[in-house]
Amino acid sequence: MKGAVMLSLTTITQQFGDKILYESLDLQINKGEKVGLIGQNGAGKSTLIKIITGELIPDEGQVSMPKNCHLGYLDQYVEVDEQLTIFEFLKTAFKKELAIEAEITQCYTDYAESMDDRLLEKAGRLQTQLDQGTFYQMDTLIQEMASGLGLQVLGLDSPLGQLSGGQRSKVILAKLLLEKPDMLVLDEPTNHLDDTHVQWLTNFLQEFTGTFLVISHDRAFLDAITTHIADIEFGKLTKYTGNLTKALKQKEANRETYLRQYESQKKQIAKTEAYIRKYKAGSRSTMAKSREKQLAKVERLTPPSDAPKPQFHFPYQPIVSTLALATDQLVIGYERPLLEPIQLTIRYGETIAIRGFNGIGKSTLLKTLIGEIPALAGTFQFPANTKVNYFSQELSWESPLETPLQYLGRAFPKASVKELRRHLSQAGLVNQLAQEPLQLLSGGEQTKVKLAEMTMIPGNFLILDEPTNHIDHETKESLRESLANYPGTVIVVSHEQEFYEDFVERIIDIGK
Repeated sequence: MKGAVMLSLTTITQQFGDKILYESLDLQINKGEKVGLIGQNGAGKSTLIKIITGELIPDEGQVSMPKNCHLGYLDQYVEVDEQLTIFEFLKTAFKKELAIEAEITQCYTDYAESMDDRLLEKAGRLQTQLDQGTFYQMDTLIQEMASGLGLQVLGLDSPLGQLSGGQRSKVILAKLLLEKPDMLVLDEPTNHLDDTHVQWLTNFLQEFTGTFLVISHDRAFLDAITTHIADIEFGKLTKYTGNLTKALKQKEANRETYLRQYESQKKQIAKTEAYIRKYKAGSRSTMAKSREKQLAKVERLTPPSDAPKPQFHFPYQPIVSTLALATDQLVIGYERPLLEPIQLTIRYGETIAIRGFNGIGKSTLLKTLIGEIPALAGTFQFPANTKVNYFSQELSWESPLETPLQYLGRAFPKASVKELRRHLSQAGLVNQLAQEPLQLLSGGEQTKVKLAEMTMIPGNFLILDEPTNHIDHETKESLRESLANYPGTVIVVSHEQEFYEDFVERIIDIGK
């Protein structure tokens, strides 16, 4: 028996400027379904989430959900009271139950004055409500959630105002999961989690009895948690039954069928047009005009996408050296050390992955090495003529209204517009996107701008901090290929082991 409909999108049409994101898009999610939302960068996944959560009103179409459906949305940019500690913030997941407890206390206070038995009855009813829920396991549930998502190490008495963006995102995710909504909507929930905590979240979502819709570029994660896949392509949405692997097989079969139909139609149209040209003015003109009318009514299939596959070439500037980096008792952190002193030696030309749980200091180590923040103690040394090319995971722009072309033009004033366009195009950003303001681009498209910038910087040491967070599978494959073939030294930090395990020579676990 089919479950009740939890979410229904009907004929959703959305356009930004000249770009049509969707045309008459439909989606139905039934109770208990665990749906992964996929699509290439810029297909409109995050925009669709905004439409579902009511943050954005679509140009056309409607969104409907059952009355009293509790929708929980992972909004990583939500305003929070920065004075609250992590524990106090997580307790707000139980605000309904805390309000009931306060009401019970008030009933007894009022009863002491009025001796009205109805107050005792009301208190009893409310107490039964609390007893039947999980309220009295609140502290234990908070501790378990904090442990599962790696918040314990931050100290649950730490104020939210002291947390980094990634740490705050984890705390917001923890609160959302504690609320146990009827339907969860998660946009890239694994972005700030390391392998261990991704596995914990995977187990949690596998056992989650509600319904969810999740966007993720982490294929192994999506494969493990989904019962259905919703794929946005060419402004339409197709829903497949099964996990990601099954959905992609079905999509490939559908694509082959579609390509055959498209080619067949194209040949038929060309044949008919040739007939019309030949006989329009001759003895068979009536027949030719009849065919012309028929041809005008034909619903033409959309040509297959000819979007180029991204290709990254990081310019290499050779140096002669056997060592690429050496640290001596290096202490990293801000006001206090994050780790024990680091002793690290990397040979020239090595490809290294650095891993460790989120918040331990991976990004801080990289920022120390590139000189963005000072070391607290100890030293590190690169050989002479080292040229570091660095990718930062933060998507923040000095001038968010600039277009990618303007941004790169300012960074490389000697480069021609043609050259700038070529680098953007090779990173997967077509002409139209090159002229959109940076702030209107999706996370994946913004990442491609940063990668395009890296392809214009000669160097011999690539340092990348979570480069795969927002990019689609095709872009990820191209990036992996270019890093594997890079002749210089590479350090990559990524929570996706699947991304780096085939090309790195060594994995360094920091904090162990």
